[in-house]
Amino acid sequence: MNTGSDETGDVATAGDGAENERALGSRAPQFIKARRALHVSWQVGVFVVGLAVVVAGVIMLPLPGPGWLVIFGGMAIWATEFVWAQLVLRWTKRKVTEATQRALDPKVRRRNIILTSVGLVIVAVLVGVYLWKFGLVMPWSIRE
Repeated sequence: MNTGSDETGDVATAGDGAENERALGSRAPQFIKARRALHVSWQVGVFVVGLAVVVAGVIMLPLPGPGWLVIFGGMAIWATEFVWAQLVLRWTKRKVTEATQRALDPKVRRRNIILTSVGLVIVAVLVGVYLWKFGLVMPWSIRE
């Protein structure tokens, strides 16, 4: 498995021209990168720990807990060593930033406020019609 981090001194780059992003490649200490067996052991350890965190996050998706946050935490652990995980995290950060910018756009915010207001008016009218027609009596009988 070629992770792009086996050679010492060589750093793979994303080629996207972003100057503020860190270079891709292993972030293992230099004394670990200098020894092949130790570096492979380090990569296996990072992969196993990251996999455990990602699996815990996947388990938390249907159960109570911060599932997506834990999954991204596991991806961040993998990104300390594997180029593919660094690229996935960069793509995810870019998409989240784009979605945030779209959500903060004044036109989109105005549209969302209008749609929410219209929805609340519709719900209020429906509740008013129900109360006018039936009063506060529930349509089912609890005392049986």
